[in-house]
Amino acid sequence: MSHDHAHSYVKACLNLHAVLKNLEDLVIFDPEAAAIVKEWDISIQFSVLAGPKAWISFKDGKCRVEAGEKTGPTVRLFFVGSAHLNKMMDGKGFPIPLKGFANLGFLSKDFAKVTERLEYFLKPTDALLAAPDYLAMNTRLSLNIAAYAIKEIGLNDDTGKLVAGRVPNGTVVMKILPEGPAVHIEFKDGDIIPGKGEVNHPQACMLMKDMAVANAFMNNKMDTFSAIATGEVEIRGQIPMLDALSLILDRIPVYLA
Repeated sequence: MSHDHAHSYVKACLNLHAVLKNLEDLVIFDPEAAAIVKEWDISIQFSVLAGPKAWISFKDGKCRVEAGEKTGPTVRLFFVGSAHLNKMMDGKGFPIPLKGFANLGFLSKDFAKVTERLEYFLKPTDALLAAPDYLAMNTRLSLNIAAYAIKEIGLNDDTGKLVAGRVPNGTVVMKILPEGPAVHIEFKDGDIIPGKGEVNHPQACMLMKDMAVANAFMNNKMDTFSAIATGEVEIRGQIPMLDALSLILDRIPVYLA
């Protein structure tokens, strides 16, 4: 696999499985997005030739984003390769519809409104981050991306694979104090299983003092070493697991700058 192709592939995995995964929380925590999707009953399959597949469904005001194939989706979108999907995510390309032509207007108008809303929360400026609600949303979504990106990078990126291959079985929790949100990442026999929320008895924890600290940490404005030295980020349990996690997290900006 050429370097460019490998890079596109990992970026496509991150776009589908980590970035779009945030539509689930967006419609829960953003009233504007919730209002847009309230009446929707539709599922969209994204399939990349020799690349990742994922589907998104909206029903009863809820959104689900899962990897793989959905049986009988309303709309099927096809991409000739990973670079094609990444172009669409950057707003520079269009998918090839294979099914659900009647819904193409919906995709270009309504669905686009929700993805634009997601993008708004994922592209922070200092002015936007000055509002506590915006800061909380950007932090929550960034934390989700981190958890789901750890899987994609740990399984598909050359550096990530080397690091993840040395991590023993166990679960790491990343949590924003005092109340969360939190995510967990389970390493299990060579697989990596991310999820939202906490788990009982994790092998390692990374606890961020508050939303502002977590935001700076997630947006690479604070390096792990100094954050831990000042106590703004507290680590507990299996420190080598957390070191590995930090190394994998450092790879995210390579793909999602």
